[in-house]
Amino acid sequence: MDANKGKDKVKGDQGMQSPGGQMDRPEGFHNMESLLPKAVKRRVHALKRLQVQCANIEAKFYEEVHELERKYAALYQPLFDKRRDIVTATVEPTDEECEWQSDREEEEDLAEELKKKAAVQEEKKEDATPEEDPKGIPEFWLTIFKSVDMLSDLLQEHDEPILKHLKDIQVKFSEPGQPMSFTLEFHFEPNGFFNNAVLTKVYKMKSEPDASDPFSFEGPEIIDCEGCQIDWHKGKDVTVKTIKKKQKHKGRGTVRTVTKQVPNDSFFNFFNPIKVLPDGEMDEDSEFTLATDFEIGHFFRERIVPRAVLYFTGEALEDDESFEEEELEEGDEEEQDEEGDDDDDEGDFDPKKAEPQPAECKQQ
Repeated sequence: MDANKGKDKVKGDQGMQSPGGQMDRPEGFHNMESLLPKAVKRRVHALKRLQVQCANIEAKFYEEVHELERKYAALYQPLFDKRRDIVTATVEPTDEECEWQSDREEEEDLAEELKKKAAVQEEKKEDATPEEDPKGIPEFWLTIFKSVDMLSDLLQEHDEPILKHLKDIQVKFSEPGQPMSFTLEFHFEPNGFFNNAVLTKVYKMKSEPDASDPFSFEGPEIIDCEGCQIDWHKGKDVTVKTIKKKQKHKGRGTVRTVTKQVPNDSFFNFFNPIKVLPDGEMDEDSEFTLATDFEIGHFFRERIVPRAVLYFTGEALEDDESFEEEELEEGDEEEQDEEGDDDDDEGDFDPKKAEPQPAECKQQ
């Protein structure tokens, strides 16, 4: 099996399956087997046993892919650490490190004299106004959160001041011999909202065929997740809000005002996820919420963390939109083909064979 294809399959499946993770099957899928002669059916059973062995080998393959990801994550990390240091102004990149040839730079299309004119105007502007010297790359991660639809849907206005303190997001893979999982680490600078330096979210994975249904195995899938306790400063917890409610005493008729805390929409609810029940049973809304959580965790791991700068500039967003447009175009073509089939059917119509229609009634 091609390793690259395998890795793509892992990327495509982890977090994208529903919590149950079972393949949809057409009704009556056993019918074909039931119609087979006994001798043929016996041989089909032998093939199924071989298929189970294939699934077990495939599971080993994905375990090795996970180990490769863990190995290469250690190679990526020094680069991600340098990215964090530049973003947070811990280090200033050298001129050589900042060299970048962009095919979108408008100055490449400007005439030399226009460049000089722009330089003169810039000098005048600098003389007229105090020079701004922003440190690092301000609001790097917050900008990404606000740009990516999947994350901006979770983001509330009261979350933004907190996320301005987000320094880095890292992915940690489970160690060899441990159950397969990955952890998202959100590193914060000291702030006035909570004491935690790091907030974590662990995604637990399964990469082995189900003994009761081995043919549903399609690679690793996220099966559960676990957040962390946020040590909020007093009055700074944005995941709850305080409401006042009037209560009337039934006997005396007196009215009193009580306050109570109720849940509040916030990105930071991400660290207090719905728990998967031992029996796996949950209502439709909870199942949808959990599946969405798995998808977001997968997206952080596979897209946001490795390609953060491209989401900051918007280039990765353009790539994602192009991919979606291609999918839509393919769907449109299918619909057009179906419409074309209908036209073909209409082309077989023989007007001579049609029954005569009564003449249109004209109003006198």
